[in-house]
Amino acid sequence: MHTSSDLTFGWLSPVIGNRFSDHKPIVVYQAEHILPTVNDHFDSIWIADHFYGMDAKTDPFMEAWTTLTWLAATFPDVMFCHHVLGHGYRPPALTAKMAATLQVLSDNRFMLGIGAGWRGEEYEAYGYEFPKPSVRFAQLEEVVEICRLMWTEDFPTYDGAHFSIADACAPPLPEVVPPICIGANGEKVGLPLVGRQADIWHGFASADEDWVRKRAIVSAAAEGAGRDPSGITNAVTIERALPETDADSQAFVEEIGRRHDMGVNHFVMDFGHPPSPDPILRFVEDVMGPCRGSK
Repeated sequence: MHTSSDLTFGWLSPVIGNRFSDHKPIVVYQAEHILPTVNDHFDSIWIADHFYGMDAKTDPFMEAWTTLTWLAATFPDVMFCHHVLGHGYRPPALTAKMAATLQVLSDNRFMLGIGAGWRGEEYEAYGYEFPKPSVRFAQLEEVVEICRLMWTEDFPTYDGAHFSIADACAPPLPEVVPPICIGANGEKVGLPLVGRQADIWHGFASADEDWVRKRAIVSAAAEGAGRDPSGITNAVTIERALPETDADSQAFVEEIGRRHDMGVNHFVMDFGHPPSPDPILRFVEDVMGPCRGSK
């Protein structure tokens, strides 16, 4: 990732196809026309994890692991992360093995973005269990623990309340353990889990006072677990159109600067389906440049 400051930028590439893209997966268009520019200027590319469309079940939605692996092989200068995986879609040991493999193949450019899942109808359609939130988050914590064991030990064994492994060897082990990004916003269960386990917290770009309160919960949980809260990177997604005017760009600069002062380190930008790189280059020059230069 770029090192000019602790402020970094991600690009969310939509894997969905909908009426705005003639029902063709947007990421396919972006891989040809948009992501070469993103590769040159952004720090990371993010891919959502679902199985079918949001407006209609027949709308295409590219599978997340396959798509991210394809992109990592195509664009060599950025990190990659899911936005975020639903852990219940894949067994924990399989997730760990896939992550280790992609980390090796991508030359250490993979971050494991993962969460407890939320789209119950999708789980049920695919025949997956979808327990209540407290159970899903308890499972998620075990998934994280299993992943770290399988990335660092030759013969990892784990016996949890929900999952277990026995000598689940996953060679070759990655030289760099993938950072774990946990997507969570719930103040009673999710955020304390972030504090205990996450290297990166991904939360909503909520009102300032809400975000500060949530970050305090993460920090308290980290301290309770004997961790340094400052070691947790804070990421938020901003979903908005690319700037078209100087005023639009200045509004972005002010918001990003304000949130950075609050402690947000990484901004994942969801710009939808821009038709060309030109407005992206405006964002790079008029927003990213001043934000990085001012910090």
